[in-house]
Amino acid sequence: MAKRYVAFDLGAESGRSILATLDAQKLALSETHRFANPHGRMNGHDHWDLLAQWEQIKTGLKKSLEISREIAGIGIDTWGVDFGLLDSDGNVLGNPFMYRDSRLNGMMDQVFSILPREEIFKSTGIQFMQINSLYQLFAMRSSPLLKIADKMLFVPDLFNYLFTGRKVAEYSIASTSQMLDARSGKWATGMLEKLGLPTGLLPEIVPSGSVLGPVQKDVAEHLNCGEIPVIAPATHDTGSAVVAVPAGSDSWCYISSGTWSLMGVELSSPIVNETSAALNYTNEGGYGGTIRFLKNIMGLWLVQECRRDLLSRGNDYSYAELTKMAGEAKPFAAIINPDHEPFLSAGQMPAKIAEFCRSTNQNAPESVGALIRACLEGLALTYRKTLEGLEKVLGRRIDTIHILGGGTQNELLNQMTADACQRRVVAGPIEATAIGNVLVQALALGDVKSLAEARAIVRNSFPMKYYEPRDSAIWQAAYARYRDI
Repeated sequence: MAKRYVAFDLGAESGRSILATLDAQKLALSETHRFANPHGRMNGHDHWDLLAQWEQIKTGLKKSLEISREIAGIGIDTWGVDFGLLDSDGNVLGNPFMYRDSRLNGMMDQVFSILPREEIFKSTGIQFMQINSLYQLFAMRSSPLLKIADKMLFVPDLFNYLFTGRKVAEYSIASTSQMLDARSGKWATGMLEKLGLPTGLLPEIVPSGSVLGPVQKDVAEHLNCGEIPVIAPATHDTGSAVVAVPAGSDSWCYISSGTWSLMGVELSSPIVNETSAALNYTNEGGYGGTIRFLKNIMGLWLVQECRRDLLSRGNDYSYAELTKMAGEAKPFAAIINPDHEPFLSAGQMPAKIAEFCRSTNQNAPESVGALIRACLEGLALTYRKTLEGLEKVLGRRIDTIHILGGGTQNELLNQMTADACQRRVVAGPIEATAIGNVLVQALALGDVKSLAEARAIVRNSFPMKYYEPRDSAIWQAAYARYRDI
């Protein structure tokens, strides 16, 4: 019998609801609602608009129910690290800060002045990034909000709380915080206490695939939806996307390609040693207690910000148009590092790229096509560097790169990735995050029996595109320049 599930997938740029039908080992998806992720700026700080997000999620569920009243489960996934606070009565204390907010500038150095970074990595095994929840919480240590807060919930956990009343943290999203012990999967309370951070805020951690309970009464009555089970998939979007990797038995890694690129492998246990620390890799949680050993890379954020800047100047290019212009531009006119720290914050991306080029004795891109091509080539070269690091830590060769998510639609970048890395690239599925979200729901309810079966369903249901490496000498020369820069 066919089963239907609703997956809510919220990225930094946009969100959507997906109605999925699982029937005879095939999965079909239908987008029922899409929206720009609501956010804004107040008193000099960037925040997510939680109420507007919640209303959009409810709208997505309403539209899905208009198509089918028989919903087996609901699951939510989002980006990582950001969180909100609840008081002892369960009231939400303000809108969550956005991870790109400027209050985090310099916060890592303040933390390291109290606790050495080596000790933090030894405990958490997490890549050092100023956006991590650890530094966000540290930035709030003198805030009056912490004095009245009772619980801290990450963004998908907040929505699960609004649906069910359960105040819990799902494992994959909690693991992005740099506040979880990589080996035990429990909160690193000793480390947090040394930093003077309150540990009573931390909720119970539940495994990916936990059935949290039915939609609570007031929400069910408001939506006229009945007691639909709410399931915590891998609520971190990359955690869900990795479930949908259509891999067989070859040696593979993945790139979850979107605003961020997350490149890594799936392991049974964390790798926390001097090499992984020196290379700044991260050990995040996945479905079934697995570890996503990966690197966070700035991703298509640079292209998104270039497009936004161009739009502000009256040039309304689609992503397809930008990619076409990039394909026609001269290769390797300028080489950039996408992870250059000033690129993290929003605004004036073309100017920041021009300044990076000047500071590295290169000519700045002179056309829109050259600008976008520099972003894409820099990203592909960073994938090469990340692949080499993965192979060094693992002590083995990786044969295939699986690219997942919205970035799979950028065929130019996919071919650049194959060329830069000199590996076969398999692109797809595009909707990997929503697919993984749904499949974990099906696993939780017993409609799919194993992760291997889930991945077989992906291969049986969605087309893939293959890219073979070429132009090795040209990319090798470009990579030498990249490493020098």
